[in-house]
Amino acid sequence: MKNKFVNQCLTALAMVLTTPGLQAQKAGNPVIYADVPDMSILRVGNTYYMSSTTMHMSPGVPVMQSTDLVNWKIISYAYNTLDDVDELNLKNGKSTYGKGSWASSFRYHNGVFYVSTFAGTTGKTYIYSTRDIEKGPWKAISFKPALHDHSLFFDDDGRVYMVYGSGRIMLAELNEDLSGLKQNTESKVIIENASLPAGPDIGLPAEGSQLFKVNGKYYLFNICWPKGGMRTVTIHRADKITGPYEGRLALQDKGVAQGGLVSTPAGKWYAYLFRDFGAVGRIPYLVPVTWENEWPVLGINGHVSDTLDLPAGKGYDPGIVASDEFSRKPGAASLPLVWQWNHNPDNSNWSLTQRPGYLRLTTGRVDTTVLLARNMLTQRTFGPVCSGVTAIDVSGMKDGDCAGLMLLQKKWGWVGVRITGDIRSVVMVSAESGSPVELERIALGQKHVYLKVDCDFRNRSDKGYFYYSLDGKSWKQIGTLLQMSYTIPHFMGYRFGLFNYATRQAGGYADFDFFHINNKISGNQ
Repeated sequence: MKNKFVNQCLTALAMVLTTPGLQAQKAGNPVIYADVPDMSILRVGNTYYMSSTTMHMSPGVPVMQSTDLVNWKIISYAYNTLDDVDELNLKNGKSTYGKGSWASSFRYHNGVFYVSTFAGTTGKTYIYSTRDIEKGPWKAISFKPALHDHSLFFDDDGRVYMVYGSGRIMLAELNEDLSGLKQNTESKVIIENASLPAGPDIGLPAEGSQLFKVNGKYYLFNICWPKGGMRTVTIHRADKITGPYEGRLALQDKGVAQGGLVSTPAGKWYAYLFRDFGAVGRIPYLVPVTWENEWPVLGINGHVSDTLDLPAGKGYDPGIVASDEFSRKPGAASLPLVWQWNHNPDNSNWSLTQRPGYLRLTTGRVDTTVLLARNMLTQRTFGPVCSGVTAIDVSGMKDGDCAGLMLLQKKWGWVGVRITGDIRSVVMVSAESGSPVELERIALGQKHVYLKVDCDFRNRSDKGYFYYSLDGKSWKQIGTLLQMSYTIPHFMGYRFGLFNYATRQAGGYADFDFFHINNKISGNQ
């Protein structure tokens, strides 16, 4: 009987270990299979908060919330518009793709949340603060210069610093009111070569500084990239913020790097990092941390695990991405927080009220390319596969207008409607070659059309497919597949984009009925 009981127990254990539904109760890496780079995470009580980079998008520096480090939702943005300059406004032929605001630093101090960032576009450092992280308002401070990849740090003695730099890491003290660099002080070099722990031959010097204080010691995280190798985490520690610092290589696996430390209420530690993963973008990972001889040790035997001892992910809809019917009740928020405009919007030329139940995009000027089109509304794509669908009423479009659904990056592609004289056509346009090419045109004999794009990021295949439908049920592929590619000039994972722009005369409009997002791809189905 004893042996029979033991065998029954072993059989039950085997079922637990092999049953997919039970295995899925644990979180897996990546934690978010979407472009959420340069994370900065903190915990207040039992709640975690995260900021990330969205560069040229507006509003910018999204703030996300989680109770388990795995399931996140966007709850606010640090700013609506970063600044009022031609590059951010897409004016006079200028843009700021791949620039705008870069890596942010997220802090909580004396009941106030602080998000700081910097922008090469303007040459400024920005600090945003609020006591109510969901409702705001956010107070904004900016000053010159732009401190590269800085880490805002409130020390125990009341002094405030920024650690920043590339290769050579600098320490600057700020005024007490954070209005700028402290007068009559100079930035100090605290680490002459922060890349050194990763070896002498470095391609990308150490950057992405994030500074923490644990049990009285200072720990500085950086990312570097040895030539011929992969992105690497280095950590330096010191007893004083000014140093001296000693460093070591902390993680070199799968190219997972850049981030920092966070602890759970139960006292467990994790490193939050990201991984370059092709066209979908830079995707977040969590790595368990143990402590040995007052050093944080990252990973399991130096490796990034595929599973985590955390609750399972429940998906990204509606926390990170979401469908939208464009129907609003009086007093409701104008757009869900999952949406961001490509650059600063022209608020006089988009509306959810001119035709209730529709997003109306009106052209305010003539443009030469979709990349200069104002009021393109975007959401993240996500992996391993995803699909976006919309429907457009094109009856308000004018000669020369183009409106549709696109996959946005430097090598972009779109499916939509082009008006030539009084002729409407469904077209697919691709910039995969570096220049836009219309690959297929089909006459459209009605005022409504349905559009769909599928994204396949499995095994970094990075393929985009384009479809149209006359009834929303029967789909036809149009053009050719888009071989998506992550490019540095845009420095962002592919985005779904809804757009309307004019090439001959302003004033036309396109009405988008809905946007539906799915974690499956259906092709012609």
